[in-house]
Amino acid sequence: MQLLHSVSELRARLAGEQSVAFVPTMGNLHEGHIELVRIARERGSCTKGTQSGNPQAGRGVVCVVVSIFVNPIQFGPNEDFDKYPRTLEADCAKLQGLADVVFAPAVEEMYPEKQSIFVEPPPISRELCGEFRPGHFQGVATVVLKLFNLVQPRVAVFGKKDYQQLSIIRQMVIQFNLPIEIVGAETARAADGLALSSRNQYLSDAERTESVMLSQTLRGMGAALQGGAAEYAALERGAGAALARRGWQVEYVSVRRQADLGVPEKGERKLVILAAARLGKTRLIDNLEVCL
Repeated sequence: MQLLHSVSELRARLAGEQSVAFVPTMGNLHEGHIELVRIARERGSCTKGTQSGNPQAGRGVVCVVVSIFVNPIQFGPNEDFDKYPRTLEADCAKLQGLADVVFAPAVEEMYPEKQSIFVEPPPISRELCGEFRPGHFQGVATVVLKLFNLVQPRVAVFGKKDYQQLSIIRQMVIQFNLPIEIVGAETARAADGLALSSRNQYLSDAERTESVMLSQTLRGMGAALQGGAAEYAALERGAGAALARRGWQVEYVSVRRQADLGVPEKGERKLVILAAARLGKTRLIDNLEVCL
């Protein structure tokens, strides 16, 4: 495995690669990230073989690239950019034997000039998390496009925990005609159901115990939908109020269409429930896909 810090090093290393699979991260890796890397290896190998017409032709030749970069332009002025955990040495140890290249640039390497040209994401970027983190998805889309230009992957893997982010990246790839397969990986969870996140370490012991209520609330809503409940707004209000009574600061609980995160009509069958709420000083997000 090679650890690279500069754009020139990265481009030189990847110049001869024919099949690259990519996992962009902000580091402080946990088992969820590691599973994304495993999927990248598998899907990257299969992609090249499929394109050549021989299912075995691409196996073993994929180059797996993991980026580790805490992207300043996706953080708001009062968010946790400065204290976001940076654990490069430990991250590289976890990636040994799994990744071929780790790209960990400095901010000055990714932004040699002050960024004045940005990707303008679709209107959904101003709803859900975007309502509470203005400009966040513009920063995400911009840095992901920059990374795609540098790495030029055939396959890129993102976790479904960041469901809105995944949806926006999919739209960006389609609308910019990028030759990249976007793979959405299932959310990795702790044994009690909490979605794994680098920010979970901010939780106190008592908050960690309480945190499972977010996923449990979504499962309860999912069961209600499966049971025939169709008053989405009432379900959302009830779930938000129940969390608030337990001391959560609820930003949103929302039932949306899986396809585009639009507000669903009654009778639609592929739904996703998304939620964001603060427990103490920690902001947690989660979601649950529901197929009726």
